[in-house]
Amino acid sequence: MKVIRLLLPVSLVALVAALGCRSEASPTTSELAAIQVPPGFSISVFARVPNARQMALSPAGTLFVGSRKEGKVFAIRDASKAATDNVSAGPYKVIAADLNDPNGVAYANGSLYVAEVSRIIRFDDIEARLDKPPAPVVVRDDFPDDELHGWKYIAIGPDGWLYVPVGAPCNLCLNEDKQNYASITRMTLDGKTREVYARGIRNTVGFDWHPETKALWFTENGSDMLGEDFPGDELNTAPKAGLHFGYPHCHNGPHADAKLGDEASCASDRYVPPAKVLGPHVAALGMKFYRGDMFPPEYRGRVLIAEHGSWNRSKPIGYRVMMVRFEGGAPISYEPFAEGWLTPEGVAGRPVDVLELPDGSLLVSDDSAGVIYRITYHAPPKTP
Repeated sequence: MKVIRLLLPVSLVALVAALGCRSEASPTTSELAAIQVPPGFSISVFARVPNARQMALSPAGTLFVGSRKEGKVFAIRDASKAATDNVSAGPYKVIAADLNDPNGVAYANGSLYVAEVSRIIRFDDIEARLDKPPAPVVVRDDFPDDELHGWKYIAIGPDGWLYVPVGAPCNLCLNEDKQNYASITRMTLDGKTREVYARGIRNTVGFDWHPETKALWFTENGSDMLGEDFPGDELNTAPKAGLHFGYPHCHNGPHADAKLGDEASCASDRYVPPAKVLGPHVAALGMKFYRGDMFPPEYRGRVLIAEHGSWNRSKPIGYRVMMVRFEGGAPISYEPFAEGWLTPEGVAGRPVDVLELPDGSLLVSDDSAGVIYRITYHAPPKTP
């Protein structure tokens, strides 16, 4: 892999975030850290956004970014154009503040949807009002108010519904029949109709739909305190409604929980096993199928996953962007795509979400460093 020197020291990013600065990203050599990407790929700072979490892009090219610790939602105008021009994105604007963990953002029909812990709100005609954002419209406010696993990743599916997960309010407990815990729900955009799409999901903070089959795929964070190397996080697929993915009874498919599981049930077809077991406690979050034309053709259809990194493992793991290759519709590999945020000296950044821009480049948000990276590809020159 080629080594690229990249990005801000964490201390400087923290200072920028603390001061609320809105300056354009202007990386210098002294700010770079060691991030490894495959040959032909490059990574750079695209924008500085405090506690950058989930990202959403409007058709007109405005980039919206949710946060957790900041309690704010940000917007960067003409982000797509900046990428096309191969320059850093412009300064961000604050769309809303004083929100409760506004991690999730989604855009549709001129409106920005934002997920707080217990409600979904909407900002109408938002792109025409970036300089003076409107008051939000409350779409639904009857989600659980638990802080643990309460922050949400949201996205609008091919069916036009808004998908909203409800994480388990615990590490490992029986609660699936209460307030739709441990599920992925979906709702109409007006909020009037809501239903549970899938159950038995401890917590997902990233999902996407297969470009061809339109099946839902999602990452899932495995339970803690069961061992250094068990269970692994998961990549799952729910091609239809009504499936159960095993939590809290089963881990990584057939492994029954010592207290809450049953070996026979976990080995049966009652629960859906993971499509791919990922690393243990890597905190797999945002994921996307690559659909673009910038990367080499073989990358199309692969899944890119942002791993936030372990928090309680004696030897840290994660802190990278991983790639899953497919063959015959099934995942066959799980390998690094961009790594180097975890260094011998400590953690230099924590990837949260990935988003493809219209030019085919890839954005990666980092809530720890407070930046958004852009990964591009340029084919090496052919030798005569």
